[in-house]
Amino acid sequence: MTQPLFAFDTSYARLPERFYSPAPPAPAPDPAFLALNRPLAEQMGIDPERLASEEGRDALTGRAAPEGAALIAMAYAGAQFGHFVPQLGDGRAVLLGEVVGPDGARRDIQVKGAGRTPYSRMGDGKAPLGPALREYLVSEAMHALGVPTTRALAVLRTGEVVLRDAPLPGAVIVRVATAHIRVGTFQYFASRGDREGLEILLNHAAERAWPETLEADNPAAAFLRAVSLAQAKLVAKWLSLGFIHGVMNTDNMSVTGETIDYGPCAFMDAYAAGRVYSSIDRHGRYAYGNQPKIAHWNLLQLAEALLPLMGETEEEAVAAAQEALDVFPGAFSDAWRGALQAKLGLTETREGDDALAEDFLAALEAGEADFTLAFRGLGALRAEGGPETDGPVRELFRKPGAFDAWAVRWRARLAEEARSDGERRAAMDQVNPAIIPRNHLVEEALRAAQDGDMAPFDALHAALAAPFADRPAGDRYAQPPAKEEEVRATFCGT
Repeated sequence: MTQPLFAFDTSYARLPERFYSPAPPAPAPDPAFLALNRPLAEQMGIDPERLASEEGRDALTGRAAPEGAALIAMAYAGAQFGHFVPQLGDGRAVLLGEVVGPDGARRDIQVKGAGRTPYSRMGDGKAPLGPALREYLVSEAMHALGVPTTRALAVLRTGEVVLRDAPLPGAVIVRVATAHIRVGTFQYFASRGDREGLEILLNHAAERAWPETLEADNPAAAFLRAVSLAQAKLVAKWLSLGFIHGVMNTDNMSVTGETIDYGPCAFMDAYAAGRVYSSIDRHGRYAYGNQPKIAHWNLLQLAEALLPLMGETEEEAVAAAQEALDVFPGAFSDAWRGALQAKLGLTETREGDDALAEDFLAALEAGEADFTLAFRGLGALRAEGGPETDGPVRELFRKPGAFDAWAVRWRARLAEEARSDGERRAAMDQVNPAIIPRNHLVEEALRAAQDGDMAPFDALHAALAAPFADRPAGDRYAQPPAKEEEVRATFCGT
């Protein structure tokens, strides 16, 4: 007897029916694979050859329901740009099911762009090819960079036209996550006064992501604390790489601590704390430097949703929630300080280190210097050097004087630690990537793909799989954009 392609064991579909709605995917008229993540398939216990076959193609594009599939759209609410919307839900995503891999990890498999669901409102539920490939490229790059993230299993063209500002080729992306449960999922039940639903959701989400919290005296508070710690570390990791999520609504914050929903995301070129790329973030709510504050705000919304489960009285619940939330600022500061320390080549924490790091960021901003290249370049500088040897970094600054003055302080600080230049550089090169998914290269690859040429996408994806490896001199993947190549706005594709 042939084993099913996916060994589904979908716990979310066993929850009460108010947690989701049936949502069979719309069949794609002429599907074909554009990208397939074979190593991830193997990690999940899925035969990559079968997945790449007609059987897998049809299972992922609605042409044949895979055996045991759930085919549901998950319900959730969300605060979008600070304004609460009581029902959102998966408007263009269908949960095929959950699989437990050989490593024992349970993972969701979700198809985005599969057509209308009961939560689509006025949308078509489809996805253009560009945003689907963008999510594949950036989420896999984030994984290679060591960032907790949803993963991409595949992108397939659908063979149909999707209408946005112009007719565009359609596609689906197959996304993998520890769970697709969001802060907004808890808000959905809290806003309805559904205490039983909240309790069921808490138990389910904790079992999926933070099972140790179920053993605590106050599981809801322990869960909030676990999510707060995970988000603090996640956002610090984002900042350390110059990543800007773009739409940090509560429906786009996963309680698993994974980066989710790569819409108008971007990586900074020249450093600026107020940098915004998202075309829909008109007031800079989700700017680069605002991300820690917004993450904390989102966690407050989770705390409010969980209050009915946190204490016998309102006073007890508020106190427990506040105590859990209070871990975020310190955890973020510790993670961010540690990240900057490592990026600057320091192994010990000493007085003045925070100012040294902050002053380097200020010099970067004043000098309009490239964030990624400046940090990477520091690793190659000699501890006994000076302006005459610092050319590769100095030339990144519009006015290098501020860097020269800072470098004197940095070298004095390096002298307090007994490490050779070689040891320091090796350590710095493990945290300062040589390449990131630069916006102009991503856009170039997506434009080519829309015209039927996947070669630029494949080449960029292959390079991004090893972001910390040295690149050849003049390598275009490691270069900032020329003025005419700069991407000033990114779009979500919905």
